[in-house]
Amino acid sequence: MSPTFRALSNPNYRLYLAGSVVSNTGTWMMRVAQDWLVLKPLGAGGAAVGITTGLQFLPVLLLTPYAGVVADRMSKRRLLQVTQATMGVVSLLGAVVAITGHSHLWFVYLCALALGVGSAFDAPARQSFVSEMVGPEHLTNAVGLNSASFNAARILGPALAGLMIGAFGSGQEATGWVFLVNAVSYLAVIAQLERMNPALLHTAKLRGRGPGALREGVAYMRSQPKMLFVLVLVFFAGTFGMNFQITSALMATEVFGKGAGEFGILGSTIAVGSLAGALMAARRTRIRMRLLVVAAVGFSIAEIVAGSLPSYVLFAVFSPAIGFCTLTLLNSANATMQLESDPLMRGRVMALYMTVVQGGTPIGAPVIGWIGEQFGARWSLWLGGGLTALGVVLAVAVFARLNGGLASVLTPYRAPGNLFPRVWDDQAVARARD
Repeated sequence: MSPTFRALSNPNYRLYLAGSVVSNTGTWMMRVAQDWLVLKPLGAGGAAVGITTGLQFLPVLLLTPYAGVVADRMSKRRLLQVTQATMGVVSLLGAVVAITGHSHLWFVYLCALALGVGSAFDAPARQSFVSEMVGPEHLTNAVGLNSASFNAARILGPALAGLMIGAFGSGQEATGWVFLVNAVSYLAVIAQLERMNPALLHTAKLRGRGPGALREGVAYMRSQPKMLFVLVLVFFAGTFGMNFQITSALMATEVFGKGAGEFGILGSTIAVGSLAGALMAARRTRIRMRLLVVAAVGFSIAEIVAGSLPSYVLFAVFSPAIGFCTLTLLNSANATMQLESDPLMRGRVMALYMTVVQGGTPIGAPVIGWIGEQFGARWSLWLGGGLTALGVVLAVAVFARLNGGLASVLTPYRAPGNLFPRVWDDQAVARARD
């Protein structure tokens, strides 16, 4: 089998990936239809779209750390079936209300919030379940293939949603049929999870109930220099650099004088680069520290270059480079966090990682948007790239201080004598609580 697809030799992972492609396509269809419903049939403006997005994002920020505790306490396979079913029911309810013409803005807000709660509990379980399916030898490949399927759906889903909405008349009823497709798409994941062979899963011992679980996760991550290095990198890149909806919109409209169609094309070109980056990541068998540094520096340079390009065509042609660097960085960071974490802690580790990646958005997005409005759209990219580069410097400094000097970043990483053992036993957990 090709090195790019070696994780597909695992039958459980084949089932999972097939279901994920269907579900991710439905999710991207729903995102487009939800925004269209708010803007057109309901007649609200951009602020309402922002509120809808914020409500869907807020539970992820607030609840994900605690969701990681839940993921370490119960079967991730069963938890994923519960979260997928919950989001499917919310989508189905939204579909029925929209198809019958009774949708209102407050109801869209409520559905967005409910979907966000489901996603908050789904994300850490889904991320950490990958290593249970394929084991460490195929983890980097599986993470890359997951991203490839997500970005393929990112290209396909919006186009399908646009065609459906147009075919059904572009009104409230049309968006309802798209919601219904998304509701049905969740069944693909639920069914594929049920078909898995539990005997082939690398299931870790579940953590028992008790106080201090989240505190244990934080203490564990603080003891791991490589994890801290990754967290600093992704915080700066995610907070200040990966605000593509804002930077692309500002560049398309203010700098190049283009409309909504040209702005939409930029989203697709970035996704093409992301898909290429995901497939390239899937071929790697291991991840070195220098790859994380190079990916972050490459992302920083790509943003600065993009902000300096003189024409829309050049900007669109170059934008896949941004997507490529973004996915290389995020995939490498994701796989590193999973490979370096103890199986008993993986749910909490991934939950805290995702909180750092996504948690800076409410801070960075308004700052980058304000900079773009006050000083020009190009500055939103220049500043994002510059602050990402600053994050690289700080991450390297943190790691060098904790792990024996600057040369340790460029040499193969070997964990120092950590405060916590690789496999936690009951005594180790007790020491962490103390």
